[in-house]
Amino acid sequence: MAQRHDSDSDSESRRIIERVERETGPGGTSFVARIAKGARDHATAADADRSDPIEIWGTRIGRALGLLIAIGLLIWLVFFVTQGS
Repeated sequence: MAQRHDSDSDSESRRIIERVERETGPGGTSFVARIAKGARDHATAADADRSDPIEIWGTRIGRALGLLIAIGLLIWLVFFVTQGS
């Protein structure tokens, strides 16, 4: 039983090391490129159902509004903190 546990642990460790190597190796994409692609896919609703144009545009509009609201709140926070009391 202990030998089987060690074998499972070894295979899991190898799998983790190979994944880290793929993600950080020179052959893989850089961290910044992956983040940029993820942000672009999120903003363009790449995960929405492609057969429903209303869902695609609704998702895009909702995410754009969410981004604008977040930026507005950030500007308000900076303005509020810098004014002092």
